[in-house]
Amino acid sequence: MNILPYNDAYWMEFAFKEAERAFDKGEIPVGAVIIRKNSIIGKGHNMRENLNDPTAHAEIIAITSAAATIESWRLDDCTIYVSLEPCPMCTGAIINARIPRVVFGAYDEKAGMCGSVDNLCDMNLLNHRAVVKGGVMEEKCQSIMNAFFKKVRESKSSIDN
Repeated sequence: MNILPYNDAYWMEFAFKEAERAFDKGEIPVGAVIIRKNSIIGKGHNMRENLNDPTAHAEIIAITSAAATIESWRLDDCTIYVSLEPCPMCTGAIINARIPRVVFGAYDEKAGMCGSVDNLCDMNLLNHRAVVKGGVMEEKCQSIMNAFFKKVRESKSSIDN
């Protein structure tokens, strides 16, 4: 596996910037970047609402972008950085893309499949596994999620009144 000269917080800042882009578009603020040989080869942020696409999660967009960049679906020498623990669909895509390392910010106790609800990245039944590291910039990544849902609740409350 490629050894990165930068620490995980360095790369997570780029994922967080993608989360901010999602926030600005009214999307759940999740961002992702994929690193290979010390460079970002793919990035994305949630676009479900804007694209009316239930699969337009940050991780899926970043994986598609990275695969196009290197012209291969096998991302077996990459690391994905995500501001929120990946859901089942995204974890499945990470496994299918053969990404060996997943680093995420905030834990997702309701849908996180890299340790919170379950850990698909470490299942013996699957043909690929990934090393997972959670909690990188956790407070910052959680704070943007909290701000987003507070904004949603406040706007819903003002409509209801």
